[in-house]
Amino acid sequence: MTVTWAELGWEWLADGVGRCRLPGWDCTAGLVLGADAALMVDAGSSLAEGARLREAARRLAGRRVTHLALTHPHFDHVFGAAAFRDAEVYGAVGTDALFAPGGRGREALRADAVAEGLDPGAAREAAEALSSVRHEVRGEYGLDLGGGRQVVLANVGPGHTGHDLAVLVPGAPAVVFCGDLVEESGEPQAGPDAVPERWPAALDRLLGLGGDDALYVPGHGAVVDAAFVRAQRDALAARFGVSR
Repeated sequence: MTVTWAELGWEWLADGVGRCRLPGWDCTAGLVLGADAALMVDAGSSLAEGARLREAARRLAGRRVTHLALTHPHFDHVFGAAAFRDAEVYGAVGTDALFAPGGRGREALRADAVAEGLDPGAAREAAEALSSVRHEVRGEYGLDLGGGRQVVLANVGPGHTGHDLAVLVPGAPAVVFCGDLVEESGEPQAGPDAVPERWPAALDRLLGLGGDDALYVPGHGAVVDAAFVRAQRDALAARFGVSR
C-alpha cells in the first residue's frame, strides 16, 4: 500500500527527498530516493529508533535502505546505525576508528547518551552494536542512486566535531543535509570534540556546496536558507573569536 510522506510524519522537501524530526532530541533523519537505491541520512538515537526509520523508509521507497550517511559521530545521530546492517555506511574520515569495538569512542558515546537521558540498557546495546563505517569520505564523493539521482557526500569539517559530513542532493531546489554544523532550534552546541576555530570555515564550505538557493536541513530544527547559515557562521566566528 502506497503511503505519503506526511502520513508517516515526514516532511517532503523535493522530489524523492524528505526528512523527519525525531522525538526526544529533535534530531533530523533524511531520506533520498533514486530509481535503484535509497539513502538514509543519520540513523537516530537508539536501535529501536533506527528500526522505525528503516521501516518508514521501506514503506516510502518500496525497498530497503541501501546506503546510510552519518553526518557526525554523536549518539543521537548514529546509535540506530546497526538497524541498517545491509546498507553501505558512509562517514567522514576518522569516524570508523571511533566505532572500533572496545575503543574509547564507543564508551564516550554510551556515556554521553546516558548523561543526556537515554536508557542505560539501550545506550549499551547501541554502542556495542555500532556498525563499521565502510566508506570514509575525503573531499567529495558522488553517489549514484539511479534514475539520474546523483548525491554528493562532502567532508566539510572539522567544526561541530572532528568528522563532519554533509549531503548535497542537487535539484531545484537543491537540498543540503548539514548535520549539527547548523542548528535552528537552539544555539549550536560545542562539546569537547568540537573544533571551534574551524567551524566558520566549515559553514563557508557548506554554503559553497549548496549555493544561495538551496534548502539547508539542520541537525536539529526547521529547514533554513543560505542567509540563516551565513548569520550562524558570523555568530560562531564572533562567539569563538575567529577573524574573518
